[in-house]
Amino acid sequence: MSVGGQDGHSGVKDTPPIRVFSGTAHPALARAIVEHLGMETGKLTVRYFSDGEIHARFEESVRGADVYVVQPTCPPVDDHLVELMVCLDALRRASVHRLTAVIPYFGYARQEKKDLPREPITAKLVADLIVKAGANRLMVMDLHAGAIQGFFNIPVDHLTAEHVLAAHIAARKIADMVVVSPDEGRVKQARRIAGALKAPLAVVYRAEPECGSCHGLKLAGDVMNRAPIIVEDMVTSGQSVLDACDVLLEAGCLPSIRIVCTHAVLAGDAAGRLAARPEIAEVVVTDTVPHDHASLGPKFSVLSVANVFGEAIRRANRNLSISSLFG
Repeated sequence: MSVGGQDGHSGVKDTPPIRVFSGTAHPALARAIVEHLGMETGKLTVRYFSDGEIHARFEESVRGADVYVVQPTCPPVDDHLVELMVCLDALRRASVHRLTAVIPYFGYARQEKKDLPREPITAKLVADLIVKAGANRLMVMDLHAGAIQGFFNIPVDHLTAEHVLAAHIAARKIADMVVVSPDEGRVKQARRIAGALKAPLAVVYRAEPECGSCHGLKLAGDVMNRAPIIVEDMVTSGQSVLDACDVLLEAGCLPSIRIVCTHAVLAGDAAGRLAARPEIAEVVVTDTVPHDHASLGPKFSVLSVANVFGEAIRRANRNLSISSLFG
């Protein structure tokens, strides 16, 4: 695939050459992205010194190039975040044409507002640090809070894995399914997936403490004798989806629950806790966060979003529409 010069199909001339580099957080995803682009990852050496300091050196010229650094800020979040900023600073000083931070999973996204006095808004702090380090553009996927886009004063391409997840569920040909939002915050995302699957929507929500319901949660919608599809943007401890499972079972759903989420952070023993529940038939996740797929167990299905990022990079380089990817 031509990634620079004149492209007879797109009509775009003199686009700067693409260079894609991978930090240490998820090199497998970066390799899959550049495979979609028909190229190779750039040469980058990252070293961690004995005291924990990070050093990065780019081993090829990037002058005048359209450069993309692939680095999800997944655990260990702080190490991967500082590594990203070190890489951005090095590239900024190397006279690139444009510098895009590709962050499939954006850490600190749950700290996007103040819930109590004297708390930080850490997602805004992280946004400021990324811009200060040199990023001209940002690519992310399924932010925990869409408002985080407004924390940046640079263009943000907010990609989504919803169509990838919905296509996987549709291929399962599940009878009598119902799409479930496990809390009020996921309703919009769940509604879009329900629309794609032509399935009804139900919502688990937190009730008043005196209601006496399971875990203080209640259910809006009919799940009786239906197969639930729980939609989450990320699963960290897994507790919220396990609580939702209890509510759904109490309401008479079929003991064949599927969980779909973009970011499988899966801290601690979360994967084991999900796999141990007999009513959970499948957990569908994407590869925005690296995992040893075999160690997750047979209940987990891992879908790749590399082609989504690869196509978004190609279109950004040629100044073509990215939102039309999800039309």
